[in-house]
Amino acid sequence: MPRNKVFSAVSRRTVLKSAGAGAALAAMAGLPTRAFAQEALKVAAVYTVPVEQQWVSRIHKAANAAKDRGEIEYVYSENTSNNDYERVMREYAEAGHKLIVGEVFGVEDAARAVARDYPDVAFLMGSSFKPDEAVPNFAPFDNYIQDASYLSGIIAGAMTKSKNIGMVGGYPIPEVNRLMNAFVAGVKETAPDTKFQVAFIGSWFDPPKAKETAFAQIDGGADLLYAERFGVSDAAKERGILAVGNVIDTQADYPETVVASALWHFEPTLDKAIAEVKAGTFKAEDYGVYSFMKNGGCSLAPLGTFEGKVPADVMAKVAEKEKAIKDGSFTVEINDAEPKSS
Repeated sequence: MPRNKVFSAVSRRTVLKSAGAGAALAAMAGLPTRAFAQEALKVAAVYTVPVEQQWVSRIHKAANAAKDRGEIEYVYSENTSNNDYERVMREYAEAGHKLIVGEVFGVEDAARAVARDYPDVAFLMGSSFKPDEAVPNFAPFDNYIQDASYLSGIIAGAMTKSKNIGMVGGYPIPEVNRLMNAFVAGVKETAPDTKFQVAFIGSWFDPPKAKETAFAQIDGGADLLYAERFGVSDAAKERGILAVGNVIDTQADYPETVVASALWHFEPTLDKAIAEVKAGTFKAEDYGVYSFMKNGGCSLAPLGTFEGKVPADVMAKVAEKEKAIKDGSFTVEINDAEPKSS
């Protein structure tokens, strides 16, 4: 998600859930407030895009899982414009939410200012920047899923025949660049002579534009597409070529198209934050590490209909590299530089 993204405030929907019985009892006069660990934590999220968007959908999924376990009460706002973001954060803080989650790439300074004004509230925010001890209750995270992206690239390199791969991203910022670069590194493990067409659409959610950009890359000789954005796999399906997914698993939606996907699992990140808030030990630290494969933060999706269609020696190489990543004997490079066509 970028520093400079700007979204229009299209119908911001806020979902509110009634407080649980434990919270109601604690609020009754004369009763002492119980320890955080014994009651559901009030969590709010502020999203600049719809919860259906792949990046945000993983945060939303993890929050709903914690809610279903009874660990948190969860409310959220989606389609919140950057101009409105600070106000919504303050409203949730004033309403007594103890953990606020979101993605502040376009409103870094404002978000950290809000955190300073509410020192008793924990803020877990998607951010391109590092923790700041001057704002001890603000912890940044990011989708560091370069491990899974690298593995998906190994498969892609074995599946391209033209040795020409198209890559369509949202913005050329670290969050996107590192995944594309890891994918390219994986491709070169099995097809070192592959050429890449790289394009960015300047949006986080514009499937038609992503699709048209992908069509242009197919016309340019690509027979496999890296689908960092929604819309790319649609183009691949229509033209009868393959695609590799990112963040979410869309294999069931594109059974003859999506050969592999790098999945982001936000659960380790959120669960760590919930535990720290309940223990009273939440602090400004980099939560990005909880997206690493060794911490359960990412994985390679099941091949689904492509099971058995990827060469056995390639899948053996994937398994070998995955084991090495998990045991620490191999590290996928984190390269945030903008990838270029080659």
